[in-house]
Amino acid sequence: MTDQTSDSAEATTHFGFDTVPEAEKAGRVRGVFTSVANRYDLMNDLMSAGIHRAWKDAMMDCLAPRPGQHLLDVAGGTGDIAFRFLRRAGDARATVLDLTESMLAEGRARAEAQSLDDRLDWLVGDAMALPFPDASFDVYTISFGIRNVTRPEDALAEAFRVLRPGGRLMVLEFSQVAVPALQWAYDRYSFNVIPWIGEIVTRDRASYQYLVESIRRFPDQERFLDMIRAAGFEQAKYRNLTIGVAALHSGWKL
Repeated sequence: MTDQTSDSAEATTHFGFDTVPEAEKAGRVRGVFTSVANRYDLMNDLMSAGIHRAWKDAMMDCLAPRPGQHLLDVAGGTGDIAFRFLRRAGDARATVLDLTESMLAEGRARAEAQSLDDRLDWLVGDAMALPFPDASFDVYTISFGIRNVTRPEDALAEAFRVLRPGGRLMVLEFSQVAVPALQWAYDRYSFNVIPWIGEIVTRDRASYQYLVESIRRFPDQERFLDMIRAAGFEQAKYRNLTIGVAALHSGWKL
């Protein structure tokens, strides 16, 4: 996922289709989500025609939340996954961690409106250096966020560290279309329509251009599955959603 520059041996990574120093990526990602925070949920509905809601529900169906569990939702921003988890789990807690304070502010406001704030904690933090002791959580989720992490392999290692034995990892992320004949149409929609919607709704075409490019740079289903196994997770598997437009990966800390 990273390279070394030939002159200074400075570690580099990708930001969309651009190559940037590793040290710059988190700040750039924070800038993207700060810019779109107040329209983020609306844009998700518009970009996916609401299908992202079905994907998140499928994630919860697979996860089957239970009372007493403590969820860590990384890159959880506006709280979509945490809210779903708490509604299904009953007596449970959720901690939402995100790189961007303005995304968390949107989530806090939603939690108060839905009377869920007493079971939620909100933290600004980095997926690659979680501010929690070992074996702190029963479930770790990250939804449409790991492709924005500078070193996804480090985020997976941190997920393994903070999960209790028997804990479960679930990652929902955009992936690669499983039907090659449909890839052309999907690319035309992604690169032409999504940035245009972003310009109209958020006045920020560049951020949605980055988000589309970041999907293309993320490893495909099998490569990401290998990364999950390399982090130590067992019984790892994935399931394509909407012919692979998104994929749901999971694994257990056994």
